[in-house]
Amino acid sequence: MKRIEDFKSIIDRYEVVFFDAFGVLKNHSGLLSGIGRTFDYLAQQKKEYYIVTNDASRSPSELAESYHKKGLHLITADRIISSGQLTKEYLDLKVDGGIVAYLGTDESAHYIESAGLKTLPVRDVNNSNIDKVNALVFLDDEGFDWFSDLNKAVNILRRRTIPAIVANTDHAYPVSLTDVAIAIGGLSKMVETIVGKKFIRFGKPDSQMFMFVYDLIRSYREINKKQIVMVGDTLQTDIIGGNKFGLDTVLVLSGNTRPDDAESWISASGIVPTYVCNSAVLGPEALNL
Repeated sequence: MKRIEDFKSIIDRYEVVFFDAFGVLKNHSGLLSGIGRTFDYLAQQKKEYYIVTNDASRSPSELAESYHKKGLHLITADRIISSGQLTKEYLDLKVDGGIVAYLGTDESAHYIESAGLKTLPVRDVNNSNIDKVNALVFLDDEGFDWFSDLNKAVNILRRRTIPAIVANTDHAYPVSLTDVAIAIGGLSKMVETIVGKKFIRFGKPDSQMFMFVYDLIRSYREINKKQIVMVGDTLQTDIIGGNKFGLDTVLVLSGNTRPDDAESWISASGIVPTYVCNSAVLGPEALNL
């Protein structure tokens, strides 16, 4: 396997760091112990950073607040780039009025509402309003009844010729060191197979996710891809997405990819990160503590 490298020595080589969230900054137990030191160091060194996440469950402000409540205040809303923001852009351009039905939490509907569209949970779609549904969005795996609402989503898409948009492409996420739970990307794949229609997907590994934040940075400063590194825990989203976009990548072994599996998964997938690190947590010595 590729040599395990020191995370500080890697980020010292770049101007901008993109971080995935779950498995890199936090896990099922909360924030990774010591991850605050990493952001203190980045601020000390005047390096830029963004959280590039497939989490469309809440708005960037709400996601930032969730970090603040855990004591990590350097992650602000303007530093969070969510796949939900790309969904909003698509809705702005492609859906002209009517109702957008969604699967997810009430908070996740923020991305639809911010596009100026009327939202409706799938559970509330019925014969009196189904003809006004002009899109269906898969936002989050919580906030709805899997049995009844997934069945309803299938039948909405059978009856209506409308776009189905997947705002989070993750198929699963870890809930413990050994177990995973099905994510909305996995549920949407099942529904897509049943209805036989091609869904529109946003989020890593799609290059649009990386182009969105890259264009954002270039709107206020000069930057090239060689000055950016992508840090993630999942080969099939973070690493291949960063690789395809032309970024150097760091696979951390603190989330989806465990140390015992990394070598075989890299070999089997052919997805090769630029670097491999145990985690994105810096030691106290990084801040001369």
